[in-house]
Amino acid sequence: MEAKRDADIDPAPLADKRVAIIGYGNQGRAQAQNLRDSGIDIVVGLRGGSASATKAKADGISTASVREAAASADILMLLAPDEVLAAIYREIEPVLCQGAAVGFSHGLAIRFGFIVPRPDLDVFMVAPKGPGTALRSLYEAGQGMVGLYAVAQNASGKAEALALAYGCAIGCGRAGLLPSSFAEECEADLFNEQAVVWGAVPEILVAGFDTLVAAGFSEEVAYMECVGELKLIADLIEQRGIAGMREAISNTAELGAVMGGPRIIDEGLRRRMREILDEIRAGRFADALSDEEASGYPRLRAARDQAKGLRVESARRKLLG
Repeated sequence: MEAKRDADIDPAPLADKRVAIIGYGNQGRAQAQNLRDSGIDIVVGLRGGSASATKAKADGISTASVREAAASADILMLLAPDEVLAAIYREIEPVLCQGAAVGFSHGLAIRFGFIVPRPDLDVFMVAPKGPGTALRSLYEAGQGMVGLYAVAQNASGKAEALALAYGCAIGCGRAGLLPSSFAEECEADLFNEQAVVWGAVPEILVAGFDTLVAAGFSEEVAYMECVGELKLIADLIEQRGIAGMREAISNTAELGAVMGGPRIIDEGLRRRMREILDEIRAGRFADALSDEEASGYPRLRAARDQAKGLRVESARRKLLG
């Protein structure tokens, strides 16, 4: 897989084009600012009374209603939450210019049919592989964030060139843009969120903390050992890779990892990971996301409340003073 970088990318497809960013959250804000600083004509589309209007004004970003922004743009980037994109698209489709382009930074809405775009539209994806805050800070430092790009609909015959030019303008071309597909990006991202970094890792940290505390260890020591060292291993893996991380730690830690890790990450866990991936591909998570939004997010609200009450959170507050 060959990455495309700034030197390989023609910025011309964005020349004299207006980009409308719909949504001014983590990705929308960062991408709007990076586009603006790359000399692109942009407008942010917001709902009436949106709290993001104050942020956009402070950032020097022009705003308009969602429909007005969409109607005025050559390129529309849908960066609102996945579960509300279908409603937004239904609202703006009648005002989209003939032959316009619609872009995404996550493949879910297209992969699972939340949105079926008009056939005259180009549909592309540029997905920075990290949070918007990091995308912005790297851009400001003259660096970039690796991203994925894909095309789902190529009405003009130029959708890929447009996706690459867009990725270049938000800074991803500095680090590298890798070809993908809406399905691959979406399914891999959802799998990571559920089975690895955002789903499994926090549960392992809490389970380790609870195990030590139940055995009589102080909450502070349990927190430092089971949670506090997470950044250490993350930094080592980023700098050296997994093999290099093993070489950087003590023999005691390395032998313990060799003996203990496979007892936790056993074939049963790997089987459950495969089950999660199968469920994602079958569309069950996409259905659950739609149901959660329609019912007012009861599961998410309950999970957030539960997390705040965890004993591990109390330990963190003690350590922070």
